[in-house]
Amino acid sequence: MTRRFFLAVGLALAVGLTPAAPHPTARGAELPSRLSDQDFWQIATDSSEPNGFFRSDTLTSNELWFQHVIPDLVGRTRPGGVYLGVGPEQNFTYIAALRPAFAIIFDIRRGNMLVQLVYKALFELSKDRADFVSMLFSKPRPPGLGPSSTAAELFSTFGTSRADETLYQQNFRAILNHLTKAHGIPLSAGDLAGIRYIYQAFYLRGFRVRPAPNYAELMTQTDEAGVNRSYLASESSFALLKDLESKNLVIPVVGDFGGPKAIRTVGAYLKAHGATVTAFYLSNVEQYLYQDSKWTAFCRNVATLPLDASSTFIRSSSRGGGFVSSLGPMAEEVTNCASF
Repeated sequence: MTRRFFLAVGLALAVGLTPAAPHPTARGAELPSRLSDQDFWQIATDSSEPNGFFRSDTLTSNELWFQHVIPDLVGRTRPGGVYLGVGPEQNFTYIAALRPAFAIIFDIRRGNMLVQLVYKALFELSKDRADFVSMLFSKPRPPGLGPSSTAAELFSTFGTSRADETLYQQNFRAILNHLTKAHGIPLSAGDLAGIRYIYQAFYLRGFRVRPAPNYAELMTQTDEAGVNRSYLASESSFALLKDLESKNLVIPVVGDFGGPKAIRTVGAYLKAHGATVTAFYLSNVEQYLYQDSKWTAFCRNVATLPLDASSTFIRSSSRGGGFVSSLGPMAEEVTNCASF
């Protein structure tokens, strides 16, 4: 929301902050350049809260214009920090632009953690963007696609082919084997059923996992200067995500922004490793926090994060039949929260 709201909340607070205990690690240690499978899952589970409720599963973004703020965002921030976000694939585009060393993606639904795990497997199993799109939608890879192909060329070419059930079954087994055997993630029967639901939705619905905007539209949008900055716009952007995922440095966490644990536990871990938050993508979650009277808790949670003057909120708000993104200075907006 606005800085005025945070200032008002800060003035109204009468009790102090109680940060969560840090993840067990030495003070002053640097962020790891790679996490073991065990540490990856420990951070995810230790930081997570119980599964929460949202009115839809939100398998893909509904924000067409979220790339518009990227040039300003890149100008405000520095690479090599920590990215925080919420929701599905739009996070990858912001990560590709910001080039962080570490990323945490929150969501109130455990289902979104499973979406992120599906993407993790696909990034790691795919050698390039064309392989990735082929696996994501269970479509055979057409000839002629290569490193110089644009996102528009990728999706127009794949758009002429049909999904293949044999490929879907083969890929689904590969995803499960990669997560549970290669990484040793102890997924429950419910988690496995959730992953099947997610991957089947991409297989059955194709680019129209969400009818509008569809996946091709999301990936071929541009910033205001007409530059496509999606994570599938270039092999270099895809390779950056593939590298982070392969090193277990994109961690999904189940948590309510206004909850007692997720943000605070992540903040304690980052502080213990001398890290600083580069950006926090909020989507339009703020409107729900306001509706549920969780503004105060959210503001105080954010105040426990390691911030500096360049740390930036990325927001979305509904306007004119779509979502418009904007930026805000995190440290400035939560100053009064941190002072109590």
